[in-house]
Amino acid sequence: MIDDFAKEYLHNDLRQIREAMLWKLDGLSEYDVRRPLTASGTNLLGLVKHLSFGEARYFGEVFGRPFPEPLPRWDDPDPDGIDMWASEHETREEVIGRYRRAAEHADATIEALAIDAPGHVPWWPRPDVKLFNVLVHVLTETGRHAGHADILREQLDGSTGTWAEYAYLEPDQPTLTARRAMIERAARAAADARG
Repeated sequence: MIDDFAKEYLHNDLRQIREAMLWKLDGLSEYDVRRPLTASGTNLLGLVKHLSFGEARYFGEVFGRPFPEPLPRWDDPDPDGIDMWASEHETREEVIGRYRRAAEHADATIEALAIDAPGHVPWWPRPDVKLFNVLVHVLTETGRHAGHADILREQLDGSTGTWAEYAYLEPDQPTLTARRAMIERAARAAADARG
C-alpha cells in the first residue's frame, strides 16, 4: 500500500531538487544562463522553462486542475524545441517566476489529492495513472535535468553539486586539473590497449 509517508517523502525530494535547479542559475550572466552548451542547444534557463511546463501540465491538466496560465499544447508540433530555450523576449525573471508558480500549483495538487488519486496522461502509452506515478515521473525528470544542469554549470564556472552551501567542498583548480589529466591518461591507455 502506498501511503501519505511515501507521498510526503517524494514531495519533499521534489521541492529540494527544484531549488537545486534554480541555484544553478545563481550568479551567472544573462548570456551564460541562455547560451547553448551542447550540440542540441541545451542551456540552463531552457531547462527551467521546460520543467515549468512539465510541472504545470503533469500536476494540472492530468488531474483536471488546469494551470491558470497559457501553456503550449502537449500535442502541437514544435520543430524548434521552444520549450527548451528562452527567446530574447522572455526574461530570466519571467521564466523563473513561471517555474515557481507551476511548482506552487503542483504543490497544491499534490497536497489536495490522495497518493492514489486517478489522473490521465494522454501522451503516455498507458494513460490512466495515479498521483504516485506522476510524482515519481516528475521527480525523476527533474532529477535528470538537474544532472544536466550540474554539468552545464560546471562547464561555465566549475561549480558543481546540489546546494550552494556545499560548493566550497570542491577541490581547488590544481587538484581538479591533476584529476582530469589522470583520467585522460587512463582513457588513452585503455584505448591504446584495446586497439
